[in-house]
Amino acid sequence: MQRHDIIVIGASMGGVEALRQLVGQLPGDLAASILLVLHIPARPRSYLPEILSRSGPLPAHHPRDGEPLEPGRIYVAPNDRHLLVEPGRVQVLNGPRENGHRPAVDPLFRSAASTYGPRVVGVVLTGALDCGTSGLMAVKKQGGLAVVQDPRDALCPDMPRSALELVAVDHCVPLAEMGALLTRLVEAPVAPRSRKRSGRLETEVKAVGVDIPSMEDPPSPLEYAKPSAYGCPDCGGVLFELEEGGLLRFRCRTGHAYTAEALSGSQQDHLDGALWAALRALEERASLSRRMAAQARRRNHARSAVRFEERARTAEAQVKLLRQVVLVAPPPGEAAAEPRVPQAPEGSKQAN
Repeated sequence: MQRHDIIVIGASMGGVEALRQLVGQLPGDLAASILLVLHIPARPRSYLPEILSRSGPLPAHHPRDGEPLEPGRIYVAPNDRHLLVEPGRVQVLNGPRENGHRPAVDPLFRSAASTYGPRVVGVVLTGALDCGTSGLMAVKKQGGLAVVQDPRDALCPDMPRSALELVAVDHCVPLAEMGALLTRLVEAPVAPRSRKRSGRLETEVKAVGVDIPSMEDPPSPLEYAKPSAYGCPDCGGVLFELEEGGLLRFRCRTGHAYTAEALSGSQQDHLDGALWAALRALEERASLSRRMAAQARRRNHARSAVRFEERARTAEAQVKLLRQVVLVAPPPGEAAAEPRVPQAPEGSKQAN
């Protein structure tokens, strides 16, 4: 008789403390494998396995690629690597980022759903934006169970709230009750549920884990999505869009993936970088123009000096305008109400 012996957990902001509390509630003889992703930077090295091993009776570690799955163990995604599930083993891969993250929650959830279907329990904990929602959808569609931390109990409620809005969640509980719930779910037999294997799901899993021999014919988003009007922030390629259960998502040909919310945030980051780059270029143009004007004056080239001085004044006026735009930008996640557009000083001209 099958049981819920594959537990996948995703967390982001506030996740270290949430995971500590959760694993501290689990018994040492838990008859399930636990695989988890916490969104972390590429460096420095994560010591999450050591933290979790001290927090409860189950040993936690960063697995190696191809390591067998065993019950009673916690497999933690290492820095800058995706953690996926194959039959009987794990994959640790340097695949394309999703929502700007590697490791990312959704690839783990999708791979578990595709491989183990109804045996999977997907758990979404505290975190920002809507990461985990797409993966939890896959878990449900393949017959698994969806568990979400009560948003009122989460340090950052975005991820749990998004999952509740878009996924038919089976259980929504505060963190203090989650360990007992997972223990009961593991001990309960898998209820008979229909499972229709999804070609799109399998293609998305392959998009993260394509190996070198198959790169001549990588999975194409064209199989399940349509081209959008947007470019990929990671590689500049065309993003293909798909909508699933009210969640708008994008994926490029090389595998980078975004939800609409994450794509918007990435575009803002790139816009911010572009504005600062433009500001630097204008300041350098003004400085160089002033230097050229001074050199022309020393050589008694009056007309050239006037032209360079006018170019410098124009660039300096543009610098002033752009600095005002950059400095009054609202913080991330906030919208500026009726922003005031700075006016160009009288007499300023376009740069020559």
